[in-house]
Amino acid sequence: MSSTRDLQAPWERPLSKRLIISYVVDWIFILFTGALGRIVKVAEPNRRPFSLTDQNISYPFAVHERVPVATLMMASLLVPAAVIAVFSMLIVPGPADKRAFGAEAWRRKFWEWNAGWMGLGVAYAGVYAATEAMKVMFGKPRPDLLDRCDPDLSNIAAHVIGGLGGQVAGAPSLVSWTICRNTTKRLLKDGFVSFPSGHSSMSFAGLTYLSLWLCAKLAITIPFLSVASLQEVEQPNLNKPPVSLRNRGAAPPTVLVLLVFVPIVAATYIASSRWADSRHFAFDILFGALLGIAFAWLGFRLYHLPLNSGQGWAWGARDKNRAFFGDIDHTSYAADRALSTTRNAGSFSPNSAERNRDELLPTTGERPNGSSTNGY
Repeated sequence: MSSTRDLQAPWERPLSKRLIISYVVDWIFILFTGALGRIVKVAEPNRRPFSLTDQNISYPFAVHERVPVATLMMASLLVPAAVIAVFSMLIVPGPADKRAFGAEAWRRKFWEWNAGWMGLGVAYAGVYAATEAMKVMFGKPRPDLLDRCDPDLSNIAAHVIGGLGGQVAGAPSLVSWTICRNTTKRLLKDGFVSFPSGHSSMSFAGLTYLSLWLCAKLAITIPFLSVASLQEVEQPNLNKPPVSLRNRGAAPPTVLVLLVFVPIVAATYIASSRWADSRHFAFDILFGALLGIAFAWLGFRLYHLPLNSGQGWAWGARDKNRAFFGDIDHTSYAADRALSTTRNAGSFSPNSAERNRDELLPTTGERPNGSSTNGY
């Protein structure tokens, strides 16, 4: 027989220490991933041989970058984190939920804040570690390598390690990085980490995530027709007044659409500055952007519902019994949803089925009566 605690809805259950510890562990692994990227960054990279006649690596070294690393971190990490924190405090739980007040309201605010930051952490730490690992592994020369290197032209033969320059007329010779007279470790080492662009990957990871998060919270989506809407047209419900298809959706305000594109524009500028500064090749920048977008999507979808069906909420907390590990009997880490079936047993109808569906997503959406069902 079920206990009183088992009959509570997931959003009504108190937080357990086990569950809290599991999310602390999540944060530890997110921070560890970022630290791992930093450790890889200080490792000696692979240095690919290069040709002294290669025009692609003959660009001048830009002493002053258009977007320094400090500015990159501010724009792509600190600003999104601040926006998420402020919005979570101001717009959660939302005007539709009349019952959320006091401790319950603050509980929901902090959960949305935590989920927002965890998604950002996954995106940023993940792309940072992946970018630094690829930089060290590939060791691709930057476009300004020769200017950094200051090669010893009086002793080229001693550093030739490949190519047919000494055997075929006009063929290039490949030389080792040891030909460089510039022995500044930071400057020379940084000359062989062109692929992929870290500015591009990290800016698109943090700022694309912010755009997705704002789209969720501000309901910025392309209008669409749900399957339920089409079914109602084919099989109208006589208990409800008819609503035309054209009134099932509407475009969001243009000013809000422009607002959520601001982070994307900022990321594009940051990435483009690496081309203008001759720090990266076009492919390095484009690959970095795609890498950042992929991690941004991953971080967002791990903690938030899809834009078209989530009402702007994050996924609810894991069930305490599956806080650390899943099992073969469950397809989700979410709280047990048998309660919804019990409550609606014996009263199946299209309307009750819709209520069941909404309660089966209880920790993240809104109930049919407009009250929130976030279980944090």
